[in-house]
Amino acid sequence: MPEEQMAPEAPEEGNRPPARPLDPVDRSILRMLQLDGRASIRSVAERVHVSRANAYARINRLVEDGVIRGFTARVDHERAGQGASAYITLKIVQNSWRAVREKLQALPGAAHIALVSGDFDVLLLVHTADNRALRELVLTRIQAMPEVLSTRTLLVFEETDLEPEP
Repeated sequence: MPEEQMAPEAPEEGNRPPARPLDPVDRSILRMLQLDGRASIRSVAERVHVSRANAYARINRLVEDGVIRGFTARVDHERAGQGASAYITLKIVQNSWRAVREKLQALPGAAHIALVSGDFDVLLLVHTADNRALRELVLTRIQAMPEVLSTRTLLVFEETDLEPEP
């Protein structure tokens, strides 16, 4: 990646400054980077009508403030050999969220973990090679966790990533 595209890594969760309000230029920069995380500072500056130095400073501030958590690639999981995707709901032992989250983060194929309210406690998105690997993940890894009381697996038949509005 060219040097002018590089931005510092986001600070640790507890070390961030308080959030500052975002102005229309900040929001435009965020939309652009959501559509193309590889956009150069020059192209960002041109599209939002600010100097390159201003664009660079704004992107760095958004990273330092934790608004931008990182830069990543959107992956077609099926083409990447992960033909099975599922949302797994978990009911867990009260006050075990931190321990469960740590164990779920270590699972192969775990893509998203959320503590939620409602009929279950945790929503987990996973991508695996196939249904057999998914079955093994659920039965031998997740249900074996002592903090997990029950699971429900929802197979994903088709996915569509939504693009941010221009």
